[in-house]
Amino acid sequence: MKAFISFYSDALKIALQSIFAHKLRAFLTLIGIIIGVASVVVVGASISGLNTYVVERVTKVLGSNHFMIARMAFHGRLPDEEFERVNRRNKRLNWDDYEWVRDHCRSCTEVGAGVQGQADLRQEGIEFPSALIFGVSANMVDIEDKTIAEGRFVSADEVQRSALVCVLG
Repeated sequence: MKAFISFYSDALKIALQSIFAHKLRAFLTLIGIIIGVASVVVVGASISGLNTYVVERVTKVLGSNHFMIARMAFHGRLPDEEFERVNRRNKRLNWDDYEWVRDHCRSCTEVGAGVQGQADLRQEGIEFPSALIFGVSANMVDIEDKTIAEGRFVSADEVQRSALVCVLG
């Protein structure tokens, strides 16, 4: 046991003598270790924070339990001719399809419908070229977790009657 303690006390003594004999080298080594550990901690924290941010944003946009049925997978903006060529084989979805899914999907708490298009809009001499237009069912404001800053969203009655109302945003 005495030899064991003697071995470690000798090793400690030699290490301390080396540190005090080469102070600059010891200081630079210490700084290098501190910077290295700090860098690893900062990178790890940044990756963790970024991961949390991405998960929150994706969950807010898509929801944690949402799925979408579409005529075609979204591949960015395509010219109209290319879009129609790609979609020729795919059946168009209509309001009856939405109602069927709404009535028959037992595990769905909410089912919404939406369609989008693009058009040039004009109001009192002000022109909005290539504006995106979305037509949605009344419950899409809840499904997509949207908030209305001023006014209200379209009602189910207005959707049923195809009323000429809109939400700007």
